[in-house]
Amino acid sequence: MLALRTMQLLDGTDVRLLTALAKDPRKTVVALAGKLGLSRNTVQARMAALEHRGVFLSFERRINPAAMGYRLMAFISVHAQQQKLAEIASHIAAIPEVLEAYGVTGQADILVRVVGLDAEDLFRINGKILACDGVERTDTSLAMGELIPFRIEPLLTKRGVNAG
Repeated sequence: MLALRTMQLLDGTDVRLLTALAKDPRKTVVALAGKLGLSRNTVQARMAALEHRGVFLSFERRINPAAMGYRLMAFISVHAQQQKLAEIASHIAAIPEVLEAYGVTGQADILVRVVGLDAEDLFRINGKILACDGVERTDTSLAMGELIPFRIEPLLTKRGVNAG
């Protein structure tokens, strides 16, 4: 993936294409072309260019972990030794219940989103993170409910207005 600093900005056609995809990610190239008034080749070329530029994140479907019994979600703030961040991230990535992790500024060094079957399972997962060499301590916050799910369409709409 390209670094954010070097990523080229989207033009108006890119924004229109991505907005259409955000609204209906299952649309075919032909359907997108028809909706946007572009040729199939133009849409296909744009999609390939966007993919090459690192615009698309994982196409993995968002699956609700609760469907697999993981009813608890928590955010674990990890306080770590800076020189061991890469090793810690590698160790954390090996824990299946970790959905994502970010290096952050502020009180903690890494913010990890995890799921657990129950409180005891979250305790076990937290213990695995604490067992990483270089982790000094963790703080765990239980997610009580998702207030705003991941979304991109409002940002694309704003970008489209500003690009026009």
